[in-house]
Amino acid sequence: MDLALLRTFVTVHRAGSFTRAAALLGLSQPAVTSQIRTLERQLGRPLFLRQARGVTPTTIGDELAHKAAPHLDALVEITEAGLDDESSLRTLHLGGPLEFTAERALPALSELTGEDGRGFGLRASFGKAEEILEGLSAGHHDLAISTARPRGALLTATALCDEEHVLVAAPRWAATTETGAPRRSTASALEHIPVVEVHESLPFVARYWATVFDTCPTAPGTVVAPDLRAVLACAIAGAGLAVLPRYLCAEALERGDVLALHAPAVPPLRTYFLVVRTGTLAMPHIARAHEWLLRAAADWN
Repeated sequence: MDLALLRTFVTVHRAGSFTRAAALLGLSQPAVTSQIRTLERQLGRPLFLRQARGVTPTTIGDELAHKAAPHLDALVEITEAGLDDESSLRTLHLGGPLEFTAERALPALSELTGEDGRGFGLRASFGKAEEILEGLSAGHHDLAISTARPRGALLTATALCDEEHVLVAAPRWAATTETGAPRRSTASALEHIPVVEVHESLPFVARYWATVFDTCPTAPGTVVAPDLRAVLACAIAGAGLAVLPRYLCAEALERGDVLALHAPAVPPLRTYFLVVRTGTLAMPHIARAHEWLLRAAADWN
């Protein structure tokens, strides 16, 4: 059986779409369709059910993918291992959320880029989880960091770390809470404080209010800036309260530039996932970056 046909079949099975598989393989959609039809004729069985949006594997298709995929991935690993001495020529394309990628992932990976004979070039793209995962699926990224766990067989996700969210404001706002004790503040005691956020929908504040206070925030965003580092700077300047990842505001809290307005027994957490296209960890530069980030994340808090 032609290995090229099997490779195309496994890619379609993982992608769930002839169009997406064609983009990943660098082929035209008609070429992919032709190869799948050829394989189906050789086997005498249909491998996919064509639908309005993508394809669904038949029972035979699932069985063949389960048997063939590990061997094809192993062949890729053997081939790529022979090129490992030239891995310094490789470029790793990383996608992820702006602040987390800039503050944590990129500094960690930068330690690998200068390794003698084993480093690689690094290119970063930033965006929302949906955009980044779509870019990874389309082959624009090699590795992605996402707050959403992807579905389907095309992408494989590994939990990277949890991010704690903290409700903070400048000291002058803490003194104005109704209780006079910010760490015991309630939602109603905070209603008079302006809100600083990354979007008009108040994603961080709304999630905090729902998780901790079991209600929705009533104040609109007074300052909206699409960068958490800008949100922190505005909070320090006294623009209002903000909900921020602890890693981003830890130094400001230690210096007293901002204070925590509440200390819930169980703080809100957000999980980050490290995501690759299934099978691509056979490529040494992707596998090295993946392993390095997992190790680095063990020390993040």
